[in-house]
Amino acid sequence: MGFLQSLCDNSLFTYHHGGDIAYLLIYVDDIILTTSSDSLRLKLMGSLATEFAMKDLGPLSYFLGITVSRIGHKMFLSQQSYALDIVNRASMSTCNLVATPVDTKPKLGASSGVPFDNPTLYRSLAGALHYLTFTRPDISYAVQQIYLE
Repeated sequence: MGFLQSLCDNSLFTYHHGGDIAYLLIYVDDIILTTSSDSLRLKLMGSLATEFAMKDLGPLSYFLGITVSRIGHKMFLSQQSYALDIVNRASMSTCNLVATPVDTKPKLGASSGVPFDNPTLYRSLAGALHYLTFTRPDISYAVQQIYLE
């Protein structure tokens, strides 16, 4: 069986043969395999198991901060627990909610105010928020603003 590597992602491999389709996503030592049929999945799992020590953990429910739930033949992705973790890491769990996730009239600029005392935490939170835009595109503008400041 020959997998083709995706041009946009060096850890995503695809397989197309006739009506059979498979996607294999690899991240460090985790693998997600989705196929067009159960028989193809079992065949690929068997082939992979001859080369690698693997364990089938069953249907996908959580991967890289994304919770996966199913209703019928549809899959829904959520990063709610990931978002709450970011809020807690930023010590903002007691802050009030707002309708707009960014001040539409910013009062600070790159040269005003006192520099943040923990730039490593700031960069970590900025990266985490950027990853959160995968399932929350509505916060993309606000997240971009933290890179401009």
